[in-house]
Amino acid sequence: MSDPVLSIRGLSKRYDSGTEALKTVDLDIERGEIFALLGPNGAGKTTLISIVCGLVNASTGTVLVDGADWRSDYRRARSRIGLVPQELTTDAFEPVWSTVSFSRELFGKPRNPAKIEEVLRALSLWDKRKTIMKELSGGMKRRVMIAKALAHEPEILFLDEPTAGVDVELRRDMWAMVRRLRDQGTTIILTTHYIEEAEEMADRVGVINKGELILVEEKRELMKKLGHKDLVLHLAEPLAAIPPSLAEWNLRLSDDRRELVYRFDSRAERTGVPSLLAALRDAGIGFKDLDTHESSLEDIFVGLIHQQRSGAAA
Repeated sequence: MSDPVLSIRGLSKRYDSGTEALKTVDLDIERGEIFALLGPNGAGKTTLISIVCGLVNASTGTVLVDGADWRSDYRRARSRIGLVPQELTTDAFEPVWSTVSFSRELFGKPRNPAKIEEVLRALSLWDKRKTIMKELSGGMKRRVMIAKALAHEPEILFLDEPTAGVDVELRRDMWAMVRRLRDQGTTIILTTHYIEEAEEMADRVGVINKGELILVEEKRELMKKLGHKDLVLHLAEPLAAIPPSLAEWNLRLSDDRRELVYRFDSRAERTGVPSLLAALRDAGIGFKDLDTHESSLEDIFVGLIHQQRSGAAA
């Protein structure tokens, strides 16, 4: 395996008030991957990104950005990073072309009108290049924020809640753009509340809660390890209660008492489904239809957070 493009060791952040925003985090990001960082509000996602991007000072720890130490070799490290923050911060009275070009020059890159045009066209901003920023819609301003982050051709792009508050069409456009960037060799780290965003695009997923990175796993492996299937049996007649003879299957009866739900591991050698159906027949319980539901990344995420909270309360 090649050296990671981003290597984080022992990173933490404790404020003077005593608030521990980030516990000790160790994380390697591989070159050219899309890494999704999931977590509820206040989990530490933005704190982690802000430290790596040099906007917040860490209490402890080190960060290597493509081999450059982000403290002792700040300029070189920071030039490799592009950041699209949550907040829309733009020069209200500057035209789009100027504000994007200025972002490139801030990093000491020579003027390159062709590159700026390429970025603006990729984000459907070319027709807006002369428009004053304050006249743009929120979605267009979000596109400009991405254009500013890409203007200096970073190797690593941080997207902090990039599609928060944007419409579905723009969200899909951004997904397509992220894939193109990855295909071109850019490493993408995104934080998101939209589970489908991570499920759609990420190669690996990290789950953070209360400042602690509780899991890092390849998305497919995570789905395999923690995924499950629910077999939903739509009963022919409502059931007052689950008979004791069916206790070994740990069935769940729906609130309207018209559905029985059986959770099983679809990869297990024996799922128990055939035996369950035979037991239902023997118990005289008929059903008119059945279907299965496979766990999504959202189910897994919610379960992990719930487990951590339960563990903390124990």
